[in-house]
Amino acid sequence: MAKKGGKKVYVVTVDMGYGHQRAAYPLKDIATRPRSIKKHNGSDVICANTYPGVPNSDKRRWEGGRGLYETISRMKKLPIIGRIVFGTMDYLQRIKPFYPKRDLSRPTAQLRQVYGAIKKGWGKDLIEKLNKEPLPYITTFFTTAFFAEEHGYTGDIYCLCTDSDVSRAWAPLNPKTSRIHYFAPNKRVKERLMRYGVQEKNIYVTGFPLPKENIGTRGTLRILKKSLGCRVGKLDPRGVYQKKYSHTLQEYLGKQYCNIKEKRPLTIMFAVGGAGAQRDIGITILKSLKDCIERGSVSLILVAGSRPDVFDYYTKVLRNLRLNARQKKNISILFHRSKFRYFELFNEKLCHTDILWTKPSELSFYSGLGVPIIMAPTVGSQEEYNRAWLHAVGSGFEQEDPRYTDEWLFDWLDSGWLAQAAVEGFMDAPRNGVYHIEDVVLRNKKSEIEDVHLL
Repeated sequence: MAKKGGKKVYVVTVDMGYGHQRAAYPLKDIATRPRSIKKHNGSDVICANTYPGVPNSDKRRWEGGRGLYETISRMKKLPIIGRIVFGTMDYLQRIKPFYPKRDLSRPTAQLRQVYGAIKKGWGKDLIEKLNKEPLPYITTFFTTAFFAEEHGYTGDIYCLCTDSDVSRAWAPLNPKTSRIHYFAPNKRVKERLMRYGVQEKNIYVTGFPLPKENIGTRGTLRILKKSLGCRVGKLDPRGVYQKKYSHTLQEYLGKQYCNIKEKRPLTIMFAVGGAGAQRDIGITILKSLKDCIERGSVSLILVAGSRPDVFDYYTKVLRNLRLNARQKKNISILFHRSKFRYFELFNEKLCHTDILWTKPSELSFYSGLGVPIIMAPTVGSQEEYNRAWLHAVGSGFEQEDPRYTDEWLFDWLDSGWLAQAAVEGFMDAPRNGVYHIEDVVLRNKKSEIEDVHLL
């Protein structure tokens, strides 16, 4: 429950993959619950589809959507039928081309169906509970924003977008009269929401909320700068980038964070998505880098997230590979059944990670922490836009064939390319989203990303 004297808000998310909950995690410090909702997920963040006492009718609606998405995502790699089924789902969720500029406010059939379910009572139980003690309401999912507005929530309503571009589903049925305020992770999302009919005054370009434990205080960015200072040395073993851009590094990091030597191997983190797809890529990477891992020059973190099936898969494969003691020392599996505890462990490991290898999901925004991203194949049309955004920022690259990671990765390192990507992300990807959001909601202060940030 809320501490006396401290301003608090309701942070509402959904348990569907990782993206929506990962966006909510950095806001946990300002989150609280009404007395009628017991603590769950190890925090005061409220999960709309799993909170204690959620009506069975609501639960069935949520579980149907989540189960279908995860099943179809895993089916994508099946030769023929998988592509057809996934393609159909992806088409229904597609984001229309941004150009030519035009009015895109017409609601889709899917959006009308969502509103039809809400009018029949979907989400009413949650909003009635929150309305007994109204506070500012921040949600990381569009449907739960619609819950609040349609069921008469009396507090302010904020919706936090979680990708670098969004479909029509994120805007309400009648956007021009809606009182939902939006937190956009980048300028393109603001422009897109306006095309959907959302009023400009209701949109704040805050950036995606990144974890404070990876940033440090807003003014000094001490933790972020120290991590990046160590990372640049690992990503530029020949000093190519550091020599050419020494003045840039000193200006943006400060001399005290340049040329930091940390006694650890080059650390690569491979993270699967919430549906558990692409887990096999992690093993392919491991096999390719096996000799480097044995020499102690590379450490690999396989992220199973909160999925026991992925953890079991990695555990079984590692056992069958019969790794020796030196190899085992430099290979680890990151797993916890609680998603919020997993996020905490992930953020802790990320401070000492040099390369994040993952599909371009919400983790694309973590390039703002000065971490270069090697992109696995996309899963879903929104990730195509995230991929384009990473390219525009200069902090992400498509993977080459994982079977030959031991060849192309070290070519990239020798060129200083990955070090440059890390610094580009630090300089041009928004990183203070959590602080901007707190300014808007807690202090009634308009707070947005600086103009220097791209897209």
